[in-house]
Amino acid sequence: MNMQASSVMAPPPPKRLEDVQLPSVMMRDIVLKTLFRKNTNVVTDLARAICLPIPITQELIDLARSQSLLEAMGTLSASAGNEMSYQLTDSGKARALDALAQSEYFGAMPVPLHVYGEQVKRQSIKNIHITREQLTGAMGHLILPPDLLSNLGPAVGSGRSILMYGPPGNGKSSISNGIRDAMGDKIYVPRAIEYSGQVITVYDPIVHSSAEEQIDDPTKLRRTNRFDSRYVICQRPTVITGGELSLNMLDLVYNPTARTYQAPLQLKSTGGIFIVDDLGRQAEPPQKLVNRWIVPLEESKDILSLQSGEKFEVPFDTLVIFSTNFHPNEIFDNAALRRIFFKIKIDGPGQEDFLKIFAMVARKKNMQLDEASLVHLLKNKYPTIKNVYANYQPVFLIDQMIAVCDFEGMPYKMSPELIDRAWANMFVKDEAIVK
Repeated sequence: MNMQASSVMAPPPPKRLEDVQLPSVMMRDIVLKTLFRKNTNVVTDLARAICLPIPITQELIDLARSQSLLEAMGTLSASAGNEMSYQLTDSGKARALDALAQSEYFGAMPVPLHVYGEQVKRQSIKNIHITREQLTGAMGHLILPPDLLSNLGPAVGSGRSILMYGPPGNGKSSISNGIRDAMGDKIYVPRAIEYSGQVITVYDPIVHSSAEEQIDDPTKLRRTNRFDSRYVICQRPTVITGGELSLNMLDLVYNPTARTYQAPLQLKSTGGIFIVDDLGRQAEPPQKLVNRWIVPLEESKDILSLQSGEKFEVPFDTLVIFSTNFHPNEIFDNAALRRIFFKIKIDGPGQEDFLKIFAMVARKKNMQLDEASLVHLLKNKYPTIKNVYANYQPVFLIDQMIAVCDFEGMPYKMSPELIDRAWANMFVKDEAIVK
């Protein structure tokens, strides 16, 4: 069975202030900054903003009050269930401004890096067991060679790196997405992590989907959080990069104005998949890009640097999929190839599979098949390109014919003439342009 969200052990919610495992001054300052930046003045709102249970939030408020940084307003807020309201004192505002000058970060308490490391182990991508049925189900819309799933299954189940290579237009990107869909379970992603007093934001709504919010309801007699709400429960993340990928995108992103860090792409993809599509089309040489991944791939840890130059280790628990149209020997040396665990060639379809794909696409797009047109395509057109079939071609040709039918006001039925017009747009004639 695949490991589903229920079997991923949740990060336990902190029960006491010490369980948060952050310096008390840092926690207090985040409370002051959050009160200063957000319109919150009661414990339940503040607890929701800093993602800590209400009793621990109250402890932090009491700490700030004992230092004369907060004061009770002496009134109960009717809009918040008759809770006591609090406000910053003058010295509290001054301290909040000082803290904001050091770092603009406020809101959810970060998770210490070593604590997050334990959660990464609990939900490791290497713990997943994917069956043939799950992989077939996720890729049921694709017509694939029978031995491809036999090669893909062990590769995905191992959580190790995969290189998919072969001619363009044969579904390497679709297969990568199918692998992601086959996983199907959920993990816990921290909103932010802390290392050496620095805050690094991790949760990114663009990368992390299907978030579930958790709210501590003060009206319940037993207020038990299901998990530490400093985390968000999400689908296993997928980061897809293409020709735009550069080495600096794999470094911490520092915002000098806010004095905070944002996690690089590979840290955001922890517990999920990182797809490097179109390898060889980047500005960086492929060998250089793969060299950057050698330590993470072999040792399950990555090394990042702070602005100060201090280097530190973060977990690397990601299924990396490299996809390229080049032959691996053209872009890698043997040492790099040895470090990529699985190499899977994705070839174009044979004539039989091509016809299956063509018929499936035509049915989906309501284009009526015509035997004479298919014979014309196979006997007259494909020999001109040495009968090299590709998975993208049926969609391309049928979309071209539909565009002509729409323009001419014709019914969706293919003909040899439509085949000729569609084919003319699939390839550019090799000819000199007179300038």
